[in-house]
Amino acid sequence: MPMTIRPRRSVLYMPGSNARAIEKARTLPADAIILDLEDSVAPDAKAAARAQVAEAVKAGGFGGREVILRINAMSTPWGEDDLAAAAAAAPDAILVPKVSTAEDVFAVDRALTEFGAARSIALWAMIETPRAALDPLAVAAARRAPEGARLAAFVLGTNDLSKDTRVRLVPGRAPMLHWLADAVAAGHAFGLDVIDGVYNRLDDAEGFAAECQQGVELGMDGKTLIHPNQIEAANRAFSPDPAEVAFARTLVDAFALPENAGKGALSLGGRMVERLHAEMAARTVALAEAIAARSA
Repeated sequence: MPMTIRPRRSVLYMPGSNARAIEKARTLPADAIILDLEDSVAPDAKAAARAQVAEAVKAGGFGGREVILRINAMSTPWGEDDLAAAAAAAPDAILVPKVSTAEDVFAVDRALTEFGAARSIALWAMIETPRAALDPLAVAAARRAPEGARLAAFVLGTNDLSKDTRVRLVPGRAPMLHWLADAVAAGHAFGLDVIDGVYNRLDDAEGFAAECQQGVELGMDGKTLIHPNQIEAANRAFSPDPAEVAFARTLVDAFALPENAGKGALSLGGRMVERLHAEMAARTVALAEAIAARSA
């Protein structure tokens, strides 16, 4: 069966209170757009931003870009109204902040059911609290329950993690690497994509590229962004290079040959490869094809 992958290399936050930014989002080469009602919107602008974002989602025009609406946490005065508006607007996904336990996922799902939300609306969970960082597996495991079936992705909230743990955000992110790695392992264990946190400095292209590469090496599926100028570098970092794709196709084709049907390992181009490498290669090919289709 062909593998279906949706590229999420570049996931750009856009403030829900900024109409011009929302309009611009319809033209940018990002794989996904997060229309934000949380951090980027002042308290006295929350209601107006909610209405504006809901209308923008309903109006569409985002092409092949995945549209995610980030609500305020359900514990805030705005969370429930945000969720109701999101349910009616029907974005591709709703990004839920401050998720710490599976019950947080279940509570949002129950509320969406009460609001009559389409089952096609996915949930993305922010991993940004100390409790979630310590036990991301418990959150990811929510997907096994009927009330957690909407869960599709983790988004790392590294700024909030730094604030709440007092761990410093330094080049290389050594103080929090174990949390990032745990989130990747937990998310992928349950079929979730895992999107890396933002890079705060817009004047440091070299640092941004290095952090993207680190995300790739950790197994992240993409990176959240705070400015359109970061899109190109993120797309490049999280795309397989042509040589990698070419070898992956060769590997897949080799294992597909009738004479290799019963073999668990082959010698290919001077390398010993196993069927698990063929499975990895199939994903690389599927991702490359999905990116090509996205760019067409």
